[in-house]
Amino acid sequence: MEKLRLVFVTFSGVGHLVAMVEAAKRLLQLEGNHFSATFLLLRVPAPSSGSAVASYLRSAAASDLDISFQELPPVELPADTEGPEDFISRYIEAHKTHVKVAVASLSSSAAVAALVLDFFATTLIDVAVDLGVPAYVYFTSGAVMLALMLHLPVLGEKNPASFEDVERDVDIPGVIPIPSQSMPSPLMRNDNRAYGWFVYHGRRFFEAKGIIINTFAELERGPLTAIEEGHCAPDRPAPLVHPIGPIVAVEEDTSKPGGEKHECVKWLDSQPPESVVFLCFGSMGSFDVPQVREIAAALERSDRRFLWCLRSPSAGKIRASVDATPKDVLPEGFLERTAGRGLVWPEWAPQAAILAHRAVGGFVTHCGWNSALESLWYGVPMLGWPLYAEQHLNAFQLVKVLGVAVELKVDRKRGNFVTADEVERGIRCLMDGRDEVNRVTAKAKEMSLASRKAIEKGGSSHIGLEKLAEEIKTSASSERGLRQS
Repeated sequence: MEKLRLVFVTFSGVGHLVAMVEAAKRLLQLEGNHFSATFLLLRVPAPSSGSAVASYLRSAAASDLDISFQELPPVELPADTEGPEDFISRYIEAHKTHVKVAVASLSSSAAVAALVLDFFATTLIDVAVDLGVPAYVYFTSGAVMLALMLHLPVLGEKNPASFEDVERDVDIPGVIPIPSQSMPSPLMRNDNRAYGWFVYHGRRFFEAKGIIINTFAELERGPLTAIEEGHCAPDRPAPLVHPIGPIVAVEEDTSKPGGEKHECVKWLDSQPPESVVFLCFGSMGSFDVPQVREIAAALERSDRRFLWCLRSPSAGKIRASVDATPKDVLPEGFLERTAGRGLVWPEWAPQAAILAHRAVGGFVTHCGWNSALESLWYGVPMLGWPLYAEQHLNAFQLVKVLGVAVELKVDRKRGNFVTADEVERGIRCLMDGRDEVNRVTAKAKEMSLASRKAIEKGGSSHIGLEKLAEEIKTSASSERGLRQS
């Protein structure tokens, strides 16, 4: 039987691209696989993660799965953008013609059964309509964020003031009231392009054949039910949602290609079980020098073992970089005083492999959704330090709704600044095994078991994946029948 081609469109941001590729792998690994996958890549400038992305893509292309990558021709970068959301949305829209040509060309060799779009790429639904191909949205964040995006127009009508201006609780269907100060960074003000884009994308989600989401029913049953029952946008038919998560790029094999373990993993091998606190803030998270020194002071005073992925400070700007080493920005003598019980790593590190290690007992994280799911997969409790995007909303959910993280007091008005005293308090709480963290640890381990069961055969997400595959095949068969008639 001829395989049906699935065409995926995303940009090269590691948090979006890797999650989408791993989702494609799941579809291709289903029993009786009927699919091949082609990724149309839009190269967004991201020097901090470029080499890691290239390495990952080479590995995926070399696997025994029918998966390929095709880079689209460059387009002119949009000018006068307001933040990453505006840039990415407009940059993707500028590729419309290239995407249409590529999909049409691919259709000549194998039937394109579906176009799967990053959630910032809803402008490309127009391309799917023009070509008569079903469009799906792949949503890389959780169901609470999806429910919020679908519900944004309703919230705007109820209270037009910006969340930044009024401290109030925000009602999102399927979840407890959320303080306005925990809303996603791009939505704190409603008078900018980022807010407008989120409203735009959320509205266009309803035009897609379905929404594929990286979560699982046992983790976010409330918001998933609210979406499916149509509570987020009562004036529209409820979208069809396919929870297939957690999509985790598992790194059980911690060796380098040549067989040698990564230096971070080798260091962890010499540490006692659950004794190390791991600090890592994603592919775009970095701090200025004053904040770095507050963290250093907290780690030194806490007297706990630590592994700290310290990217070069960038004056708080996402994707910016400067020539600096840890020795340039850390307090004088810090590395010498903490030698033996701490490791500062200045480059990319294999986060999943580190979280999988028996020596890691806690994770200080920016609360990116992929990182949160990885931490839950390995049953590691978290200390949430949100920085940008929807991370403040994720942090609230992880602490207050799911109970798998310890709260950190973050000063959003000072660029998410946290004092050394507060960092030390959070680390001690996370690592000292008191009643609160015992409950958090128990809940994290409970969710670890639930996440693994969800993707096993017969689990909620595996069933969701099979239903998605069947829906795509049925739709393709119907379309083929119409053409033949």
